[in-house]
Amino acid sequence: MNKRTIAIAIAASCVLSYVSFVPAQAATIKCRTTTAKAHAPLKTNPPRTAAKKLPTTMTLRTNCGNIVIALDPNAPFTVTQISALAKAGYYNKSLCHRQAISGFYMLQCGDPTAQGNGDPGFSYGDENLPVGKALTYPAGTVAMANSGPNTNGSQFFLVFGDSPALGPSYSIWGKITEGLDVLKFIASKGVNDPSGIGAPKIKVAIESVSVR
Repeated sequence: MNKRTIAIAIAASCVLSYVSFVPAQAATIKCRTTTAKAHAPLKTNPPRTAAKKLPTTMTLRTNCGNIVIALDPNAPFTVTQISALAKAGYYNKSLCHRQAISGFYMLQCGDPTAQGNGDPGFSYGDENLPVGKALTYPAGTVAMANSGPNTNGSQFFLVFGDSPALGPSYSIWGKITEGLDVLKFIASKGVNDPSGIGAPKIKVAIESVSVR
């Protein structure tokens, strides 16, 4: 398994119809042509401790529309690290390389190499794991992707449909407040793999990120 990918156990019969992911306002959503392409990760200087005053909102400006995330104060170190990467421009012009539309419903981003094994050159521990929750990752959840316990880096996934398929092993650091329609539109176009897990059929890029 490639580094920082999400292990997803899905029954073959659990393929979700693309039609159910088409939002009512799909006609108004359009993905613009992007110049983003796979590239080497930017080297940054990671914070050593959680910020004393955490930012509250992050906006991913994608070529398909904005995704606004309310940052979770229950994951202070993760929020600090992701925000620092965003402010340094780490995510700018990077491709979202992986999508699941069967059994688990998410778009995975944050690897500038677009191969699933890129990282910022450092890792940090888990926090705010969804222990004891009946529905592990409800729609709107934003969580870190990893390759095992305490291996967080830069990759994360955006959940656009209630998804109990994964174990409670991924740090939750935000909730989507705007842009679920954008993610559902992207999902409605499918993935480049009959399993329902693979690269999105349409090119999806984070053009820039703002944090406040």
